[in-house]
Amino acid sequence: MNEAVRALEPKALWNHFADLNAVPRASKKEERVIQFIKEFGEKLGLPTHVDEAGNVIIKKPGTKGKERMTPVALQSHLDMVHQKNNDTNFNFDTDGIKMKVDGDWVKADGTTLGADNGIGVATIMSILESKDIPHPPLEALFTIDEETGMTGAFELKGGLLDAHIMLNLDTEDDDELTIGCAGGVDVTATGKYASEAAPQGIKGYRLAVKGLTGGHSGTEIHLGRGNANKLMNRILLENEGTASASLPSRAVASGTRSHGKASPASACLRTRCRPSPRTSKHYAIR
Repeated sequence: MNEAVRALEPKALWNHFADLNAVPRASKKEERVIQFIKEFGEKLGLPTHVDEAGNVIIKKPGTKGKERMTPVALQSHLDMVHQKNNDTNFNFDTDGIKMKVDGDWVKADGTTLGADNGIGVATIMSILESKDIPHPPLEALFTIDEETGMTGAFELKGGLLDAHIMLNLDTEDDDELTIGCAGGVDVTATGKYASEAAPQGIKGYRLAVKGLTGGHSGTEIHLGRGNANKLMNRILLENEGTASASLPSRAVASGTRSHGKASPASACLRTRCRPSPRTSKHYAIR
């Protein structure tokens, strides 16, 4: 399946991307991809260093005539958002991403693709390997755990880089330069509840919302795609007093990553009656 991707131009870029996507690299589980990038730099005969956090730094001298130019750092992160469809059999701890070419797009089969930030990593790999691209002294910085805490960036110590210019290759459009970005905040809310046995005559049902396209919660927020969180709550609200009558409690689970629009969601319902024909017709109760 990935051979169609390897045949794309420029081949150096897409082959490095395919090689990278063969290595499991979920956030906070980057041990194998760290070793992969380390060995890549060493095979090129370039100075390669892994810092205490797990960031990999590979340095390449400037090409002829550019040896004394200002060094430039090229930065991308090694980890990827690991998310799959409910009906996809895939283990992010052991499996490589299965890719396919669909028209003008490269897509993954039932999982996230890892182009964020795999394309940036593959681009840097291509430049480090190249023998015909003029460039100043380069410092390739591959950071870890960007998606779930920016751990690599925060734990990068001073003195490891000499560059005065850094290009971050984690962006959306290859013909634009961005000089700033917005921050983000993670919020974790916890609470306690008392459990109780279901009264006589109460039946349990599992309501599922699935098969949505999903997407990035930032760059694709304007596309109007369904959000499983919102859809599930609308269903529960609409059916209050019908399928969900006499609901002293219900549990809702949805989404697995803060960067992605929730595509699956499920709710556990307790009711004294079977779902109404209207509910059964519109929603899959199981």
